[in-house]
Amino acid sequence: MSDSGVQSSEQETDGPIVAIPVYAGVSELELGIMVTVCRLCGGEGAAITVNRSRASIVTAGGLVSTPHVLYAALPEPAALLLPGGPGALKAARDPLLKAFLLAHAALPIGASGSGLLLLGEAGVLTGREVGGPADLADTLWGHGAGDVHSGEVWTDMNLCTTPGGFPALHAALHAAAAVWGAEAAADAVRRLGTL
Repeated sequence: MSDSGVQSSEQETDGPIVAIPVYAGVSELELGIMVTVCRLCGGEGAAITVNRSRASIVTAGGLVSTPHVLYAALPEPAALLLPGGPGALKAARDPLLKAFLLAHAALPIGASGSGLLLLGEAGVLTGREVGGPADLADTLWGHGAGDVHSGEVWTDMNLCTTPGGFPALHAALHAAAAVWGAEAAADAVRRLGTL
């Protein structure tokens, strides 16, 4: 994933945007699924990757990606998507990311795999029912989750949590349906030929 064909950090969008915090070691599969669903539903510029810096990061698979904007330059998002990856635990300790997630905790949020750690470290999972990876069940309990449905996709009001990998599609569709409507999300599913 590179900046080729992507709008600059000063990009203008005609409609709502979904913010996707990225970090070194993010899963390019989960990130790619989330960006694709947002673009199918909201068009080019609907998904904006965000980080504390615009310096390029290396994804879990070795691809180089440059975040679109800094947290301070991000237009007000309509939803958040949080992909997992082996770098999630380190990223979850970033005070700027924690503050960002706390400030936007009331938005529709989709988190996949270890991306749930970002919410856990920020205190957003307290009392919530979550799905997610079976290997993170104890950690999610430790973050105060009200119930953990290991290995399942789970929606608790505005929060959809999934295991890592392809189930990230459910998290992306949750946010897309909240922002652009259920019909747009269903059309994305048809265009992807999935589910």
